[in-house]
Amino acid sequence: MRAEARGLDLPPLYREVRLREAGDAFVRACAIASEAGAGTLVWSRSPRLFDVAVVLEPAMPLVRARNALYVGMTALADALAVHAPPENPISFVWPDLVEVNGGAVGGVRLAWEEVGALRAPAWMVLHAALRLVLDEGGEPGETPGVTALAEEGYGELDGATLAESYARHLMAGLHDWQDQGFSAVATRYLERLDRPRAAARGLDPSGDLLLRAEDGTETRHALAPALAMPSWLHIAGLDA
Repeated sequence: MRAEARGLDLPPLYREVRLREAGDAFVRACAIASEAGAGTLVWSRSPRLFDVAVVLEPAMPLVRARNALYVGMTALADALAVHAPPENPISFVWPDLVEVNGGAVGGVRLAWEEVGALRAPAWMVLHAALRLVLDEGGEPGETPGVTALAEEGYGELDGATLAESYARHLMAGLHDWQDQGFSAVATRYLERLDRPRAAARGLDPSGDLLLRAEDGTETRHALAPALAMPSWLHIAGLDA
């Protein structure tokens, strides 16, 4: 059986929604989120793209619930690390771009019910996408700064296997957030943050990135506007 054609082996809290190879997990999950409920995992069976969206029901105001992005990023990196070749660096560009060996492969984005920042949205969708292989006819180095997992030594890693690993790491990350607080999430995210660089870096409770230069100058990068325009889709060549 082709790996992308099989069902997923998921923990009991998840409910799987499989799409055809050309399906869009993000669009589908947003369309059904209000009725499908928390734990719904939508994935596309594309052999070229890892494309997974999970429905969440945060019990906290939107201003803090948006930090689910960082949980998704660390879960994605941890899932990749399980299958990574030795000395294969997995890093982040703030807030939502994932790089392997310095090349962009994908990232994470959020959508949610439209509510004020101080209200809890009834649903959120956490979407993760990674390029498994180069597009048809594409050659390594043809698009500078963009790569695919197959080009970085991940062999025949398929979307289904990666989705199973991601789902487990995501569940563990959400549990840690609830049990240990956001500081635990922030610490794990910052360990992989490659850019921007600064003498000191931190995440405040609303998810804004705080940078301190050598001279003590502090800079804040707001998360909310960055989520509204997820640039990683274009950088990783996944916005077509």
